[in-house]
Amino acid sequence: MKNILLAVVGLNPQVITETLYALHKEGRHIDEIHVITTRAGKERIYATLLSPHDGMFQKYLSDYRVEPGTIAFAFDHVHVVRDAKGIELDDIRDEDDNALLMKTCAEFTYRFTSNPDHAVFFSIAGGRKTMSACLMAAAQFYGRVQDRIYHVLVTPEFESNRNFFYPPPVSTPIELLDSDGRPYVRETKYAEVQLVLIPFVSLRERLSEDMLREPKDPATLMLSLIREKPALLEVDLHTGCLRYKGREMDVHPSHLAVYAFFAREKRSCTLDTGCRSCSKCYLPITVILDRTEQIMDIYRTIAGTRELAAMSDTGIMNLNAQNFNSYKSKLKHNIIATFGLSASHELVIESKGKKPDTRFGIRIPRERIRVIL
Repeated sequence: MKNILLAVVGLNPQVITETLYALHKEGRHIDEIHVITTRAGKERIYATLLSPHDGMFQKYLSDYRVEPGTIAFAFDHVHVVRDAKGIELDDIRDEDDNALLMKTCAEFTYRFTSNPDHAVFFSIAGGRKTMSACLMAAAQFYGRVQDRIYHVLVTPEFESNRNFFYPPPVSTPIELLDSDGRPYVRETKYAEVQLVLIPFVSLRERLSEDMLREPKDPATLMLSLIREKPALLEVDLHTGCLRYKGREMDVHPSHLAVYAFFAREKRSCTLDTGCRSCSKCYLPITVILDRTEQIMDIYRTIAGTRELAAMSDTGIMNLNAQNFNSYKSKLKHNIIATFGLSASHELVIESKGKKPDTRFGIRIPRERIRVIL
């Protein structure tokens, strides 16, 4: 198993060697180091850690007798956040910069966690708080059982000191600053660097295969995890309304009779196939008009004791293609107004096929329809 340290770093590259030291102290070996940073952070890393003359990374390897080359860390392992034009960001200053940072964290996290033979150790000790938060979020989406999130705690007086990169094997004096900014000298043997394991809940197993084909933004990943219970459509003949997703739509009795006819037709389908792409229960206008008496029976249930003569004024007793299309159009308008355009696609009476073979029905699956008498 190859262990990869993926860290976010701001203007204090010391967190890399501090984390490396803390991991080694815990018996964790590292094979590769990769860093996400800004342009200014990159320059600090190049100058202090990766300098070919006095770089602190090579000094660490020498001090702790780590064979050179056993930990891959070079200039091309420092990844700078870039804008859409490929220009390196100097800092993370606003929401747009933060979105680019999040994208970068997601891309490298996705890349390194895609290999089952790699374990990724995420270091969130460096950089602005938003940098740590972005890497943590990426780890929660893509992290696996073998991956870890770490923070390091350094004795406060040594923390962020430009001369302190890790406790050397032989204690040495270094210059520190007190709370008033006055210099004083302190031995490095008094410095403690502690590794803190941050527990996290991985969401990777809950992501679909589509979400794992390439790195995605957090909003897309979160929405993919929100699986609402499929909404039930209630056709209530007693109260004269449709109910769906907590909303209620009052429906004219003649319109409701036509709609309930299609709801019942869908409910009574006995085919073994699912309803998602099936339209076997859709009916041509000739069949609908031939079954006007069934629609009238539903209407009588809704209208109750109304005189038949009064019913005839609505046109429901003399259903034809013209008033059927009128009812269908008014129902569609009201459904969109009440339940919204996206929901309307499965609720409206829709048509399939071209004239003269056009057939009509509703798309919502039969198991999600309830007709209340």
